[in-house]
Amino acid sequence: MFHKLLCLLCACLLACPTLAEQLVSVDSRPGVTVRFLLLEPAGPARASLILFTGGEGQLKLSDSGELGAGKSNFLVRTRQGWADMGFRVAVVDAPSDQPRGLLGDFRASAEHARDIAAVAGYLKQGAALPLWLAGTSRGTTSAVAVALQLPDQVSGLVLTSSIDSGRGSLSGFALERLKVPVLMIQHRRDECRSSRAYALGAIIDKLRSDQPRELMLMDGGKSEGDPCQPWAWHGYHGIEPRVLKLAGAWMLAHGAR
Repeated sequence: MFHKLLCLLCACLLACPTLAEQLVSVDSRPGVTVRFLLLEPAGPARASLILFTGGEGQLKLSDSGELGAGKSNFLVRTRQGWADMGFRVAVVDAPSDQPRGLLGDFRASAEHARDIAAVAGYLKQGAALPLWLAGTSRGTTSAVAVALQLPDQVSGLVLTSSIDSGRGSLSGFALERLKVPVLMIQHRRDECRSSRAYALGAIIDKLRSDQPRELMLMDGGKSEGDPCQPWAWHGYHGIEPRVLKLAGAWMLAHGAR
């Protein structure tokens, strides 16, 4: 079954046309707005998917929807690929009251969860779809923190290049409270000091055994520049289609339609 789903997704990635994206702004807290890029699939949507970029969590979206930051981030640069697989995709920017980005512990805050709840509310208008969250690098902190604070809204998680030490480490969260499928993807050769494949075993062990959970270790591609930046193994440089195909098939096999 998983193999059939993977073949279907591969065909879609090759055949589906490029789609337009639109800028959306929602009110999330008093006096605060959140902007995001929305990409609709060509056919019926299988699930809604919110993508969290890494680093400072900024896209610096202009009034016309142009990216002022984060263009090369793994999830940002592959956003069309997720839509091509049938997901309704929202790529979120930092909220209006965080002009310098998601600094300090903001990703784990109640305010951040309220911002994402507003985005989720928009996505659910007229479309009762499962909601998945996907984060990469420091975006995994956002995905986990939001899922823990919005347990009735989130249907599953995809965590790529997870933070395993320092500020925002996933090991610091009550992962045993997550009652949704969790897929973790990591490059075996990731050299980023806060995202090491060999350190993820303890994190996987904290996840509930009565829910689907899996760690996929990737190989291949190439690494250029800072090991914690998007064009290193940390950002799946050169193997992006393979990562998306595996992640999409896993999501469809574990709750996405």
